[in-house]
Amino acid sequence: MLEVNKGYKSGFISIIGRPNSGKSTFLNRVIGQKIAIMSDKPQTTRNKVQGVLTTDKQQMIFIDTPGINEPRHKLGDFMLKVAKNTLREVDAILLMVDSTDRIGKQDRYILEMLKGNETPVFLVMNKIDLIHPDKLLSVIESFRKEYDFADVLPISALEGINIEKLLEVLTGYLPEGPQYYPADQVTDHPERFIISELIREKVLHLTHEEIPHSIAVVIEKIKREEDSEMIRINATIMVERDSQKGIVIGKKGALLKEVGVRARKDIEMLLGTKVFLELWVKVQKDWRNKKIHLRDFGFRDDEY
Repeated sequence: MLEVNKGYKSGFISIIGRPNSGKSTFLNRVIGQKIAIMSDKPQTTRNKVQGVLTTDKQQMIFIDTPGINEPRHKLGDFMLKVAKNTLREVDAILLMVDSTDRIGKQDRYILEMLKGNETPVFLVMNKIDLIHPDKLLSVIESFRKEYDFADVLPISALEGINIEKLLEVLTGYLPEGPQYYPADQVTDHPERFIISELIREKVLHLTHEEIPHSIAVVIEKIKREEDSEMIRINATIMVERDSQKGIVIGKKGALLKEVGVRARKDIEMLLGTKVFLELWVKVQKDWRNKKIHLRDFGFRDDEY
């Protein structure tokens, strides 16, 4: 039984919104290090990623969910289920919105999904550094007409604007509770998961529009060398078509090599030691629509 200290606040906060609203950028900003990957492509986040922020007065567990979008394959169904299920287990919900976009069909779908939910919902207007204040007010008003929010919080996750104010407001809504995680723990995901995500992020960055979200990264082995502090990591990048394999490898292996160089730097920062990273590319046709492959690659819908 976890001990509840009088005056100590703790709780779970879900971050939802349509793709590219800045949820992962916000989570990384709040936690102070990269635990969620970022990309300008939609639906970068696939599993729910929990980030833990601990102070001497409170512990906030943020849950970054996949961008809510109409699913087009079994992986999309999985991602939507993950996003919806987090709403049942939290103390507050942050609806993250790109301030530069007008309210649209996807936003209304999310708001309809939230109706009847007794959990307080906060409208977080992200990217305010990219919009004039007068235009921001009109966007806020369009959302307020659709839903009765607990509060509206304009921020810039990228620039760090109003983040402390947001945390202060959230604290007022959290119940007294225990410290669920040790003070030095920033995520509940194992290192293996974060390493695979860091590799996937580099592929997304370097392939631009050539590779859709038809890649997965499987960590085959993590082993510390006996005669040194170096950690050896073997990973396989899964794609759906032979043509995609050629793109990920690149001419004379150049693109795959660059993926390895960039990923290794982030992994060494994560692990605090030297890393030898070996990458392979393998074709698994139409894996996003085959439940057996989704489970093999870590997408287990029975866990949510």
